[in-house]
Amino acid sequence: MAGCASTLPDLGAVERRDPGSTLEEGWHHGAFMEIFVRAYQDSDGDGHGDLRGLISRLDYLQDLGVRGLWLMPIQPSADRDHGYATTEFRAVDPQYGTLADFDELLRQAHARGIGVITDYVVNHASHRHPLFQQALSGPDNRFRDWFVWSETAPQGWDIWGKNPWYHAATQPWAWRGELKDLPAAPPGARGFYFGTFGPNMPDFNLRRDEVWRYHEDSLRFWLNRGLDGFRLDAVPHLVENDAQAWNDQPESRALTKRLQDLVKGYRHRWTVCEATAEPRDWGRPEVCGAAFAFGHVHHYVEAARGKAESVQALVSYWRDAPPGMATFVSNHDIFAGRRLWDQLGGDMRRYKLAAAGYLLQPGTPFIYYGEEIGLPGLHAHGLQGDAPIRGPMSWSDDEPGAGFTRGQPFRPLAPGRATHNVRSQAADPDSILHFYKAMLKLRNMLPSIRRGSFEAARADGLVASWQRRWAGEHTVVAINYGETPAPARVDGLPPGARLQAHHGATSLVADAGGRLQVALPAQSVAVWEVKR
Repeated sequence: MAGCASTLPDLGAVERRDPGSTLEEGWHHGAFMEIFVRAYQDSDGDGHGDLRGLISRLDYLQDLGVRGLWLMPIQPSADRDHGYATTEFRAVDPQYGTLADFDELLRQAHARGIGVITDYVVNHASHRHPLFQQALSGPDNRFRDWFVWSETAPQGWDIWGKNPWYHAATQPWAWRGELKDLPAAPPGARGFYFGTFGPNMPDFNLRRDEVWRYHEDSLRFWLNRGLDGFRLDAVPHLVENDAQAWNDQPESRALTKRLQDLVKGYRHRWTVCEATAEPRDWGRPEVCGAAFAFGHVHHYVEAARGKAESVQALVSYWRDAPPGMATFVSNHDIFAGRRLWDQLGGDMRRYKLAAAGYLLQPGTPFIYYGEEIGLPGLHAHGLQGDAPIRGPMSWSDDEPGAGFTRGQPFRPLAPGRATHNVRSQAADPDSILHFYKAMLKLRNMLPSIRRGSFEAARADGLVASWQRRWAGEHTVVAINYGETPAPARVDGLPPGARLQAHHGATSLVADAGGRLQVALPAQSVAVWEVKR
């Protein structure tokens, strides 16, 4: 039997014990910071970020104006990097710290009004997970049916260019050069297992009640500690029916709704789902309640590049999209695009326009760590896959490890760190960092921006405008994405309303018909609050 199979993980039942919440209702409408803990802040000099390092940066995050943190997986994993090949669902990766450190992070974040969610991988485990190592021993093992097996090799399957069925004697630890120290599969291992994301991440058999209960208990394990919710990974792949009906099946949607109900059975908890195929469906209350707006979010970048069709898309999308959609301009997956600085070729004016678009529109915006300082990717280092967009954070310009570590960083430091670091940008009032702070201040100060309706939206060429309302508060946003000054027309205001300027403009008064036209400078953002 493989080396880690002798020690089983905690499989015990976990009863619901809601500790309550100190966060305000609707806290998740504020902006989130997506954090790769390994790359954020190292507290002990080993070159890897950790939970205590993150705790030391909570004051910075509070001052920036974020109201939520999404932590990429913090559980033990076999990939030794991103964490999505989980080996234990109810523990903290020792490189990141301990459960006591996790509890302290929650306490400190909540004291600052910041909620915390973490990734949870329902679909699969690592090939190194002890239960899968048990399952490899043969059909008679009690954990065999915890995973998806076939005695013969299924044909006709194609998921992202691969047949997702792998023989039990496969050596996935050699796949992509990862996981090299695991002993060979047990002698006589037979059968084919299913792995949507490759041979090193076998899929759970979520049709089995005991497997489903294990995940429910594991979610309660974290919720009982005070965690504020989850980003649920790859949920359209929970159940595959056959070689054609494998993506986004009705069974997967129904299971995800059960997860949402479990999480929201706790006070002020929240879920958001990764679902790339039909994200608007997944964002509806009857499925996940919130989902990332794949297929739309690239328009924030394209509008900033001056594409009129993307400006139009930004004002039309929210007319019928679920309000729970989550937005971003970059994240940890290279398929979603490079880091924003690289996408826009270092053009700061366009960078700020892209940021303003998603921070001032509906939905829940997610800022990828370092985006608020224009952190570039590591593509010049020849790194493969997602590694170039998962580099260390740059905190200062006068320390060997850019303030990230006093040791040898696990990955090269970012280029341009002499200026693209927190300390330097904090000293420059025209920096990207100050612009992000200004946008987040508006979002936090004005509930209509944070969670209001989306009305009177219009696009005239490269000029977009929209209005937001919440509980009697009324705001107007106008953005000129063009390189020349242009007028913005605003209709549907109260007759003679006074518009108090909050950003990038002067105060104005609407005419007797509730209309006004304002000249916008090139590549500019303006925000007003409507006063009667």
